[in-house]
Amino acid sequence: MEEKEVLLTQEGFNNLEKELNYLRTEKRAEIAERIKVALGFGDLSENSEYDEAKTAQAENEVKIAELENKVRHAKIIDEKEIDTETVQVGNIVKVLDMEFDEKIEYTIVGSTEVNLLENKISNESPLGAALLGAKKNKVVEVNAPAGVMKYKILSIKK
Repeated sequence: MEEKEVLLTQEGFNNLEKELNYLRTEKRAEIAERIKVALGFGDLSENSEYDEAKTAQAENEVKIAELENKVRHAKIIDEKEIDTETVQVGNIVKVLDMEFDEKIEYTIVGSTEVNLLENKISNESPLGAALLGAKKNKVVEVNAPAGVMKYKILSIKK
């Protein structure tokens, strides 16, 4: 199976590596200690602390594998290659929601860096995909569950 490229900013890549390092070191050690303490409680057949710690260990290992895969397939977006002529991953795009006459600024990021509280949307999301490649003053249409939504691109910046 061919792996999909993971688009990341340098900041996103650094955060991914930091989380991976934490899970490999501190989190693993914390879980190992929980298992050790739980083993001291005796009979494993009725030891819920042991079961919970083993489940946490398994979940941590799955998360580590996922992050290692993302790091392995990461493509870091070169800030110097980002222009402001057309929308691309790494751009900050100010749009006008034409239905609600509301201006919103989004940062287009790879799917790993999505953070809706910071208006960081994925290049794979319906809006992100619709914005990609568009130029300033263009109106893009997004097929959303509520129907077709229209956004006018007001500005594109780094």
